[in-house]
Amino acid sequence: MCAWNGRPLPGLMPDNTVGRAVAMYFSSPSWSRSRRVFPVARWLLALLLLAGADGARAQQPGFTFETVRQQAEEVSRAAYKAPAEALPKGAETLDYDQFRQIRFKRERTVWRGEGLGFELQVLPTGWLYKVPVEINIVDQGQVRPLEADNGFFDLGPLAGKLAPEARLGFSGFRLLAPMNRPDLFDEVIVFQGASYFRALSRGQSYGLSARGLALDIGEPAGEEFPFFRRFWIEKPRPEARSLVIYALLDSPSVAGAYKITVTPGAPTCTDVEMTLYPRKDLANVGIAPLTSMFLFNTLNRTRVSDFRNAVHDSDGLAIHNGLGEQIWRPLNNPRRLQTSHFIDQNPRGYGLIQRARTIGHFQDLEAAYERRPSAWVEPREGWGPGMVELFELPTEEEIHDNIVAFWHPRAPLSAGKAHTFSYGLAWGNDSPSMAGGRVIASRSGLANGPQRKNGIIQFAIDFSGFGASAGDALPAAKVEASAGGVSAPIVERNADSGGYRVAFTLDPKGAPYAELRLVMTMGAQSPNAKPVSETWLYRWTKE
Repeated sequence: MCAWNGRPLPGLMPDNTVGRAVAMYFSSPSWSRSRRVFPVARWLLALLLLAGADGARAQQPGFTFETVRQQAEEVSRAAYKAPAEALPKGAETLDYDQFRQIRFKRERTVWRGEGLGFELQVLPTGWLYKVPVEINIVDQGQVRPLEADNGFFDLGPLAGKLAPEARLGFSGFRLLAPMNRPDLFDEVIVFQGASYFRALSRGQSYGLSARGLALDIGEPAGEEFPFFRRFWIEKPRPEARSLVIYALLDSPSVAGAYKITVTPGAPTCTDVEMTLYPRKDLANVGIAPLTSMFLFNTLNRTRVSDFRNAVHDSDGLAIHNGLGEQIWRPLNNPRRLQTSHFIDQNPRGYGLIQRARTIGHFQDLEAAYERRPSAWVEPREGWGPGMVELFELPTEEEIHDNIVAFWHPRAPLSAGKAHTFSYGLAWGNDSPSMAGGRVIASRSGLANGPQRKNGIIQFAIDFSGFGASAGDALPAAKVEASAGGVSAPIVERNADSGGYRVAFTLDPKGAPYAELRLVMTMGAQSPNAKPVSETWLYRWTKE
């Protein structure tokens, strides 16, 4: 998935050849042969020791991840100070369209023409992005801040309207690499706004986002948005396949240090190391949060009048839990906020996934929803007990992200201590390939005939990916509901997909909602029947 896929990156420091030469000289018999060679030896020794001292100074550690950790810990010990908005006069009232007219000048691209495999472009403050962030370049351990300079931008509507001394700050940055064509630098990842970032793999277009941290999502008092206030970006070596970004996070409740290693490709991988320093105990914290948009699809479109078949950046939450069970939970756009909790210990992975990959599924020729990334989180070490939380918020427009998923540790993160997490985050087309069938489509609607009048709901779930091992025998299906009643499932071959369709009905019997569970097994149903598919979970609601 997000496995490191290249040879070792070259070290920043040269090999200490001089030190080895000194050691070889002192071990040589010539050192004690004659006092007559001592003046030459003394001169040579002095020269070598001087060069060795210079080499040692060159290898003295400069900026490292520990530098960021120390800063984050120091920040956490002080009272929180909200960053100030800093928009020059004339830029305070930019709307969305005006802000988009401010363009980065390609000729000002950092590292352009240096043959490094990566390029860097900064983004201006304005519109929603009123608080500037600090951006620094790290070159062999030495830090150089990027200074605000309007020369980075074609100012568009602000041209000629800013005072000579007025400067637009940086709201974030984007990295580019020759990902789709060797002669063209395409965007790979963007950091902008709070702790949000989003990335692309080969052939994709932007969709869902990740965040550095989520706090108090769904709480009555409102959500707290931690903020990446300072970045350090390592200048890559020419042969490097990855680039390293460091970030300092801050908010009223917590400070944090982040190291994010970006490796473009298919998929693009972002490996995250983070150390949090809470100012207070964090009970409602989300680790590795993902944010996406789901408006409607073929599963539930009762309130939708739209020429398109579906509109979403992601269509399901996939989980590979600590027991090895593979879960697929289709997303929903409810009338009221809904939360789902998937209790687990040491999860193997989870993600917001876009499985619909054809224009025909959406019938939108402009938005390219079929090319939106999926995002898969894979913990690098045991995260212990907790749960994957899913928040589904109501929305009437596709411009709003209304889906959030993250890992919620069972124990609060206590104040005054360091809490470390690391994980891989892959921006691919699906969750990692696992054994067994996976859900490729979920559909529902009122049943036909007399059942329609009684509010009976018909479901049809398509699975594929069973492979040749399925043979001629049809798998069995087991369906359960937390309320109401379900019919015996019918399993049929689906010639179009090469897999199977499972059909069943739900009689709510007056219940406002029902949690549904479906899994396929090979052979007759029994308590010990082995699953041969993902577990399909869904919350049906009356409204």
